Amino acid sequence: MALLNILNYPDKRLHKVAKPVEKVNDRIRKLVADMAETMYAAPGVGLAATQVDVHERVIVIDVSDTHEELRAFINPEIIWSSDERKIHEEGCLSVPGIYDNVERAEKVRVRALNEKGETYELDCEGLLAVCIQHEMDHLMGKVFVEYLSPLKQTRIKSKMKKLAHAM
Repeated sequence: MALLNILNYPDKRLHKVAKPVEKVNDRIRKLVADMAETMYAAPGVGLAATQVDVHERVIVIDVSDTHEELRAFINPEIIWSSDERKIHEEGCLSVPGIYDNVERAEKVRVRALNEKGETYELDCEGLLAVCIQHEMDHLMGKVFVEYLSPLKQTRIKSKMKKLAHAM
């Protein structure tokens, strides 16, 4: 396993739309393992392949305190979402140190492939529902700060650019 480099906003590569995985094979399983290791080390609760400059539809999520509930979502799609909406404070490994409120569906049902290439469905609510929606946005080339006001987006871009120059 290897730690992968996480792209930082406003890197243009974060806006690429991910392509579907054609076949779940050893390369994809290694990507899932490397993404999980990267997510845990960051530390975070979710990571999309787009964030590590791999533009395929792969997400890893683990919202447990024990890091024992890793879930891989390959070619995920939300097949149902509740009408109820809820505001949650979100952060992102690609936008370190920035947290803000985003409104999303309170519950979703997702269909995806696992590491064996088997289709499964999962009903999500709470933090897991927020995470799946947040990470799926990444696969569509969208970063959570794009839900914020233009003024906040400008401030965050400036702050992130300053951080990048300081490194």
